[in-house]
Amino acid sequence: MTASDLRALHLGRAPGDPLVLPGPWDAASARVLADAGFPALATPSAGVAASLGYEDGATPAAEMFAAVGRIARAVPVPVSADIEAGYGLAPRELVERLLTAGAVGCNLEDTVDGVLVDARWQADRLAEVRAVAGDALFVNARVDTYVTGVPDGTDQEAETVRRALLYVAAGADGVYPIMAPAEALPRLAAAVPVPLNALARPDGPGPRCLGELGAARVTFGPGLQRRAMAALGGFADGLRTD
Repeated sequence: MTASDLRALHLGRAPGDPLVLPGPWDAASARVLADAGFPALATPSAGVAASLGYEDGATPAAEMFAAVGRIARAVPVPVSADIEAGYGLAPRELVERLLTAGAVGCNLEDTVDGVLVDARWQADRLAEVRAVAGDALFVNARVDTYVTGVPDGTDQEAETVRRALLYVAAGADGVYPIMAPAEALPRLAAAVPVPLNALARPDGPGPRCLGELGAARVTFGPGLQRRAMAALGGFADGLRTD
């Protein structure tokens, strides 16, 4: 599967019919999700980290790419990888590791060590990734303004749009304003000329509703891995009492 296959899945989506990309955390969960009929998958860094015994953000790059490789090899569908802020790797090495792992897409966030980076610096980095990757990767630029926050006196939504447009101009295929409130999605989707990724949360709107609000793509972060572990915990408790 190629980035072109993944790119095509984002296009022409009807309102209420976003591309739903569940997040596998290992090869076994990836097979389950692919067998369920999902046309592509998107790994969550936090879910993969938990499966490897790390806190979110603490996974060594080598272990993250190895996990992505196991997932990509396990399924016959495109896999996009959440690689956080890129682990400090130069764009060429970052792209090479992704392609070697078998990923055809990636998330790159604009927070490093809990700090929102300069938007133009991030745009330059995205442009370098695009120049190296060509069309071989679907680059989903994550905008962390609703996670990390913005400086006092800055309009959060306007800053989100500003960053998104810089990233699109740099070559991003999609934009992911993670944790953006549902009421902001229609305005963000109208302002950004590429597919908008929305995060589905247990206490928020479901994928269909997010699609109606403007999302062309819906992901779940580590939500599925956490639900699976909660289910396993319940099962384990039952074993102790049976």
